[in-house]
Amino acid sequence: MGMTMVEKILAKGSKNEKVVPGEIVTVEVDTSVLLDLSFSDKGRRSIPEKVFDPDKIAVVLDHAIPAPNVHTADGLQNARKFVEKFGIEKYYGEGRHGISHQLMAELGFTLPGTILACSDSHTCASGAFNCAARGVGSQEMLYVICKGETWFKVCPTIKYVLDGELPEGVYPRDIIHYIAGEYGDHVGHNVEFVGSAVEKMDMAGRQTIATISAELSAEFAMFEADDKTAEYLKERTDENFEPVFADSDADYADIRTIDVSKLEPMIVMPHFVPNNVKPISDVNEEITIDQGFIGSCANARIEDFRSAAEILKGQKVHPNVRLIITPSSSEVMKQASREGLLEIFMEAGAVTTNSTCGACYGGHMGVIGKGERCLTSSTRNFKGRMGSPDSEVYMGSPATVAASAIAGSIHDPRKSLSLQV
Repeated sequence: MGMTMVEKILAKGSKNEKVVPGEIVTVEVDTSVLLDLSFSDKGRRSIPEKVFDPDKIAVVLDHAIPAPNVHTADGLQNARKFVEKFGIEKYYGEGRHGISHQLMAELGFTLPGTILACSDSHTCASGAFNCAARGVGSQEMLYVICKGETWFKVCPTIKYVLDGELPEGVYPRDIIHYIAGEYGDHVGHNVEFVGSAVEKMDMAGRQTIATISAELSAEFAMFEADDKTAEYLKERTDENFEPVFADSDADYADIRTIDVSKLEPMIVMPHFVPNNVKPISDVNEEITIDQGFIGSCANARIEDFRSAAEILKGQKVHPNVRLIITPSSSEVMKQASREGLLEIFMEAGAVTTNSTCGACYGGHMGVIGKGERCLTSSTRNFKGRMGSPDSEVYMGSPATVAASAIAGSIHDPRKSLSLQV
């Protein structure tokens, strides 16, 4: 019996010829990513006296940047001292910053066939690049940066074959929402995505699907590396890499085929994701919103900004709505400026912030209050995620957020694009 993509990478990382579901393997980690949160509570979270290889460690300040309070500012100081102490060159603070998962892609660190570890749960985003990437606990990350290795259980894999062509006004974000609604959680399983719709999909769309796979509780999310992957990385790194492909006789827990041409925009309802998704035609368009948010590692790339700008151009955000737009990196911000997208956002009445995870996790730059309702393109919607425990968080594509921000209530983006619905 052959192996899936994830199994092949774990076999290589553990120096085994073959691994099978149920095994626990110790693997060498190619890239370790520490975030600002890792340094925020010195004394409670240990800072090591030595690390295994400074060249394989990246330090990214993304969750609370610039510092919103003294406690955070002290933590950022700890991060800078750590970087200086160990001579870590892959340091991305203010001005060079971005949300870690986007930054790892932009910098060409998400190499096919490699293993990446980080303490953030959406680290699986790098699976878009055929990279076995996973979030681990903060104490496990301490072990990783000291020893250069970690352990994983080899889990069974579910393969999704995505065929067809997405209708206009429907996006990769809607595909992964559909999967969450139709199939629920994927606890104890990996997911792989192949098919003709994947071949047509750009890297941004693949990153979105890989990122939101965390909300399905998938262990690893994985795409094949194709010409689009190679072209993206060619512009960012000179490093050699070896993509992995599933064997033709690989064993899957299930194989599910989806015709994406039949999908419509999908809305995740409060306060959880699996089995809690509705097609927008089934959502009451009288659900008013107080805030729209386009941001996070899931959907704040230049492609997302373009789709939002297409709807916002020449329009005004509803007077009862705040629309907050946060790029996933400084590079995305610069590109949006070059393309005139920031001006479109500002003319529409949106607030554009610097890159940060802030609003997505209810930290800063977009916290919602008691009784408020937010429609977001970010990652997670559990109770109190973006602020008050008495608020509600709905999720949709950036185009759906933009269209809804104008309407003042949850709105089908295809109507804003004058498409036949």
